[in-house]
Amino acid sequence: MSEAESPLRFAVVGCGVIGRHHAAVITGRPDAELAAVVDPVPSAADELAAQYGVTAYNDLGDVLARDDIDGVALCTPSGDHAEQAVLALRAGKHVVIEKPLDVDLVAAARLAEVANRSTASATVISQHRFDPATEVVRAAVESGKLGRLTSAVASVAWWRSQSYYDSGAWRGTKAHDGGGALINQSIHTIDLLIWLLGDPVEVTAYSACLAHDGLDVEDTAVAVIRFDSGALAVVHGTTAAYPGTSARLQVHGTHGSAIIDDDRLVYFHAGGSGAEAPAYGGGDTNQAALVLPAQDTGPSAGAEPSALSNAHSLQYADFLTAIRTGTEPLVTIAEATKTLAVILAIYDSAARHVPVPIPSAASTGG
Repeated sequence: MSEAESPLRFAVVGCGVIGRHHAAVITGRPDAELAAVVDPVPSAADELAAQYGVTAYNDLGDVLARDDIDGVALCTPSGDHAEQAVLALRAGKHVVIEKPLDVDLVAAARLAEVANRSTASATVISQHRFDPATEVVRAAVESGKLGRLTSAVASVAWWRSQSYYDSGAWRGTKAHDGGGALINQSIHTIDLLIWLLGDPVEVTAYSACLAHDGLDVEDTAVAVIRFDSGALAVVHGTTAAYPGTSARLQVHGTHGSAIIDDDRLVYFHAGGSGAEAPAYGGGDTNQAALVLPAQDTGPSAGAEPSALSNAHSLQYADFLTAIRTGTEPLVTIAEATKTLAVILAIYDSAARHVPVPIPSAASTGG
């Protein structure tokens, strides 16, 4: 690797579960290097720093002042993301933001403005866009092989114990966590839904907290989204489904259908004529093994981050390439803002018990 292509040096900000995962991903890449970690809790920063032999800090500003650090990975409470990203971009640092982008569209719009003016790059983690199953379905949608998209179902039925929410004062709070099962656990599946179906225009939703104490956010929500194409989608997200099942996305069109279950393509049929289909059970119409013969059979999407596939590393590869080539990463601030706008519209609809229009990327500053 030439000097011009030497590894980019990152600091991980936030040393919790997902921060530790980012540290492992960065360390495992030949084109990136972990240089520092940051956490306001000294013991958390010291423990992770000792594991990788890097410097520990308790204040983001100390890292941003270092000229030898190229970028930061923000793994902090969701409500801090946009503000910290703005500080990093103004310091000339590239920024990786863990999902969600933030909990507030005004903060997201402010970040978008700063990012558009900055010479540094920014991306928001949406690693499942890089899953092989997602890539197959995205290609089928873009090529028209599924025909006109008519409907979809995005369901994340997981379980999170009371101790999960009690493990951090910010968890399960509207101000810092942004919400519950939708914005934290279901956001990736909702992001894929939007990426595949296009621009959403309106949502009707209901939400409740049914299995946990002390939360001011939902542990269960359902919604119906209408897209500008006319397609309709159902969203179901819960952390009250013991013991937890799968994250599942179904996409249906006039010429084909696809089902992704825990990141695996479990059903795929494309290129039909739209004529009468075989009767159910009257023939094998599943082409999944043909279009994606070798699939990961590792832990499900409900597992701890450290047990998941290499999708985070694939997103880092995309981001590092974008930095070196001066191009946009696959997941931009604008893309992440669109997903955030949908989730916040779901919350608004559930709170007011009315259909709510979903703001366009232009109106949200994306």
